[in-house]
Amino acid sequence: MSIQNAKEAELTLDQPIDVAAAPAKSGHPKGLWVLFGTEMWERFNFYGMRALLTLFLINSLRFQESDSSIIYGGFLALCYLTPMLGGFIADKFLGNRNCIMLGGSLMALGQFLLFFSASTFDNNVGTATTIMWTGLGVIIFGNGFFKPNISSMVGSLYPKQEKTKLDSAFTIFYMGINLGAFFGQFICPIIGDVKDANGVRDIHAFKWGFLAASMAMVLGTVLFAILKNKYVVTPEGRPIGGLPKNNSKEDFEEGEAQSTHFTGRALIGAVVAFVALVAVFKMAFGQNVIYSLVYSSGITLAGLILSDKSLTSVERSRILVIYIVSFFIIFFWAAFEQAGSSLTFIADNQTDRHFFGWLMPASMVQIFNGVFVVVLAVPFSIIWDKLRAKGKEPVSPFKQAMGLMLIAISYFIIANNVKSLGTSGMLGVKWLILLYFIQTCGELCLSPIGLSLVGKLAPKRFASLLYGVFFISNAAGYALAGTLGSILPPTTDKYKTAETQGVNLGDVLDEKVQPTGKDLFLLAQFNIAKIDGEKAKANNVELQKVIDANNKTIDELKKADKNAVVKPEQLTLPAQADLDKIASNKIVHIEYPKFAGFTIHSLFEFFMVFVVLCGIASVILAAISPILKKMMHGVR
Repeated sequence: MSIQNAKEAELTLDQPIDVAAAPAKSGHPKGLWVLFGTEMWERFNFYGMRALLTLFLINSLRFQESDSSIIYGGFLALCYLTPMLGGFIADKFLGNRNCIMLGGSLMALGQFLLFFSASTFDNNVGTATTIMWTGLGVIIFGNGFFKPNISSMVGSLYPKQEKTKLDSAFTIFYMGINLGAFFGQFICPIIGDVKDANGVRDIHAFKWGFLAASMAMVLGTVLFAILKNKYVVTPEGRPIGGLPKNNSKEDFEEGEAQSTHFTGRALIGAVVAFVALVAVFKMAFGQNVIYSLVYSSGITLAGLILSDKSLTSVERSRILVIYIVSFFIIFFWAAFEQAGSSLTFIADNQTDRHFFGWLMPASMVQIFNGVFVVVLAVPFSIIWDKLRAKGKEPVSPFKQAMGLMLIAISYFIIANNVKSLGTSGMLGVKWLILLYFIQTCGELCLSPIGLSLVGKLAPKRFASLLYGVFFISNAAGYALAGTLGSILPPTTDKYKTAETQGVNLGDVLDEKVQPTGKDLFLLAQFNIAKIDGEKAKANNVELQKVIDANNKTIDELKKADKNAVVKPEQLTLPAQADLDKIASNKIVHIEYPKFAGFTIHSLFEFFMVFVVLCGIASVILAAISPILKKMMHGVR
């Protein structure tokens, strides 16, 4: 914004940012590059693990794809829910710096636990599964301490008159995120997702990918510890992110309150509202406990912050903009985060992954997102700068509406390319690469712009907490991503596996034939059909013991011949009486997945779900952007 434009804004807006207070400096502070490097190694750790997680759950710990999608969505959701706690602790007690080092240490430990889980499942799958849950839990809390605090420090590197550079700064910062994602999604799959010349996966290699992720997080934490005191400082040289009790009045905007004022009544009301909302989401909407916690936390925290008596009308208006934008980006992340679940399953099972003659690991296909961000981040930053200089830069919410529309377009293109594949056709990897290219353009319009928007609109005393709110919207998106990923219809591999067991899966799903108890058991044995545990227990049918025994037989057959095709006669079947109960009492269940009352028969219908959700969200957000612009009170 020019000086003249700033003066004109003063005539029409309540509290515009005074960009004429001092001359702007060129370039970016060195502290940005320290935070860039720290975040880069943290993202190596996180995205490297993310690339392997669902495949590890399915191939080593024998989870179903739908269950893996729910676990994946819940894990990511909790990773972006705990920043609420981490932001609060940083703002009140430990400060950003200490929380970053604590979070980095916890994430390194959690990755090592995953390495240990992937090293022990051969001896005891139950123990390995318990270690896996523990590792994910440690990573969740580590991410909660790390994520909001490093993001909130970026804005403090710049003097007040240079706040207009935050979009560029966060885009560069975002490039660090995705440079780390690129390295993580390249190195971890190369050493952790290994297949032989016949396409048989080495299920013992996952541990090396998790170990590499752990070492990357150690490196990032040490890097920050060494360089933080010298470079992560304000333009005046004061340390950024120290203990809250050491904050000075210079760290706050003129006239801004320096502490929060939550009343006892507001805190009690928030607790009551949280419990009530959890019950509503759990019982009325059928969400699991984790998803209910995520959705309820976002709504409760949003209301609690607005109850603070120290908020001015302008601050409250700006915070409402953060909330509104946060709601719409839920749909973006629900679509975008299919990368680690449904899109990875499609890449693994129904995609020709030959890339210039090289068969790419399925877990590596999502690497193109990181590649494209690294390539496009600076050009996007330049575009925003040039548009700003000409006075034509779109307001931030409109940029984010563009991001939503781009992700809708990406799914529309791939939906039309899978339309004719049927149950045996293979998707060309080029279409997944194109999808990631378009989604990356959408991501650069939405995610770094959202981080920048929070940095510019959030009052200083709420900075980390409001980043926590912003990340809860990511969490809600990831929870929805898990739900949507679980409605992926059967891919080619499921039809082929069923065929080897003498079952025509298409006829069963289309209800052209009535499956026998044996058919249903064999489908459950290979994780194609689901077992209703309560019905099995009520009918005294112990299927899991038979399945576990057969899994050992399958492992022995595979050790003798990696390419062995397991036949029904090589497996142990339940007693005939139990097989009869399976069919008559629907103990084993299989059908096309459903969403919002619609049956998803094919990959085309699956992808169109995202086209509709993101397309509608984009149109609405674009339409209300002029209103949000006024509510921002001069902040671009």
